[in-house]
Amino acid sequence: MRTIEMDGGEMKTKLSAHCYIKKAMEFPEYYGENLDALWDLLSTISLPTTIRLDHRETLIENLGTYGERLIEVFREAALENDSLWIEIQ
Repeated sequence: MRTIEMDGGEMKTKLSAHCYIKKAMEFPEYYGENLDALWDLLSTISLPTTIRLDHRETLIENLGTYGERLIEVFREAALENDSLWIEIQ
Protein backbone atom coordinates (compact mmCIF):
# COMPACT_ATOMS: atom_id res chain seq x y z
CA MET A 1 0.00 0.00 0.00
CA ARG A 2 1.24 3.43 -0.87
CA THR A 3 0.49 6.53 1.24
CA ILE A 4 0.72 10.02 -0.23
CA GLU A 5 0.83 13.04 2.06
CA MET A 6 -0.46 16.34 0.68
CA ASP A 7 -0.50 19.77 2.30
CA GLY A 8 -3.51 21.84 1.28
CA GLY A 9 -1.65 24.95 2.42
CA GLU A 10 0.72 24.53 -0.51
CA MET A 11 -2.14 24.81 -3.00
CA LYS A 12 -2.47 28.57 -3.38
CA THR A 13 -3.87 28.81 -6.93
CA LYS A 14 -5.57 26.40 -9.32
CA LEU A 15 -2.35 25.96 -11.27
CA SER A 16 -0.16 25.49 -8.21
CA ALA A 17 -2.67 22.98 -6.78
CA HIS A 18 -2.56 20.84 -9.91
CA CYS A 19 1.23 21.10 -10.17
CA TYR A 20 1.51 20.04 -6.52
CA ILE A 21 -0.91 17.13 -7.01
CA LYS A 22 0.85 16.05 -10.21
CA LYS A 23 4.20 15.89 -8.44
CA ALA A 24 2.86 14.24 -5.26
CA MET A 25 0.89 11.62 -7.19
CA GLU A 26 3.63 11.12 -9.79
CA PHE A 27 1.11 11.71 -12.56
CA PRO A 28 2.34 11.49 -16.17
CA GLU A 29 3.34 14.56 -18.16
CA TYR A 30 0.07 14.47 -20.10
CA TYR A 31 -1.96 15.19 -16.93
CA GLY A 32 -4.36 17.93 -17.99
CA GLU A 33 -4.22 19.95 -14.74
CA ASN A 34 -7.99 20.26 -14.32
CA LEU A 35 -10.68 18.52 -12.28
CA ASP A 36 -11.73 16.18 -15.10
CA ALA A 37 -8.16 15.02 -15.62
CA LEU A 38 -7.74 14.57 -11.87
CA TRP A 39 -10.87 12.40 -11.76
CA ASP A 40 -9.66 10.33 -14.71
CA LEU A 41 -6.34 9.47 -13.07
CA LEU A 42 -7.66 9.01 -9.52
CA SER A 43 -10.45 6.73 -10.66
CA THR A 44 -8.03 4.42 -12.48
CA ILE A 45 -5.39 3.96 -9.77
CA SER A 46 -4.82 0.22 -9.38
CA LEU A 47 -2.14 0.15 -6.67
CA PRO A 48 -3.76 0.43 -3.21
CA THR A 49 -3.26 4.08 -2.30
CA THR A 50 -4.16 6.29 0.65
CA ILE A 51 -4.07 10.04 0.16
CA ARG A 52 -3.82 12.16 3.29
CA LEU A 53 -4.75 15.78 2.66
CA ASP A 54 -3.90 18.09 5.54
CA HIS A 55 -4.90 21.74 6.01
CA ARG A 56 -8.26 21.45 4.26
CA GLU A 57 -9.32 24.83 5.67
CA THR A 58 -6.30 26.60 4.18
CA LEU A 59 -6.92 24.97 0.81
CA ILE A 60 -10.49 26.29 0.80
CA GLU A 61 -9.36 29.73 1.99
CA ASN A 62 -6.91 29.87 -0.92
CA LEU A 63 -9.11 28.41 -3.67
CA GLY A 64 -12.68 29.01 -2.46
CA THR A 65 -15.31 27.03 -4.35
CA TYR A 66 -12.66 25.46 -6.56
CA GLY A 67 -10.96 24.06 -3.45
CA GLU A 68 -14.24 22.52 -2.33
CA ARG A 69 -14.74 20.98 -5.77
CA LEU A 70 -11.17 19.64 -5.72
CA ILE A 71 -11.79 17.90 -2.40
CA GLU A 72 -15.07 16.51 -3.73
CA VAL A 73 -13.24 14.98 -6.71
CA PHE A 74 -10.92 13.16 -4.31
CA ARG A 75 -13.86 11.91 -2.25
CA GLU A 76 -15.93 10.79 -5.24
CA ALA A 77 -12.96 9.02 -6.83
CA ALA A 78 -12.39 7.11 -3.59
CA LEU A 79 -16.03 6.00 -3.62
CA GLU A 80 -15.67 4.71 -7.18
CA ASN A 81 -12.21 3.18 -6.90
CA ASP A 82 -11.72 0.36 -4.41
CA SER A 83 -7.94 0.90 -4.53
CA LEU A 84 -8.14 4.50 -3.31
CA TRP A 85 -8.72 5.89 0.20
CA ILE A 86 -8.85 9.57 1.16
CA GLU A 87 -8.18 11.07 4.59
CA ILE A 88 -8.93 14.79 4.76
CA GLN A 89 -8.04 16.86 7.80
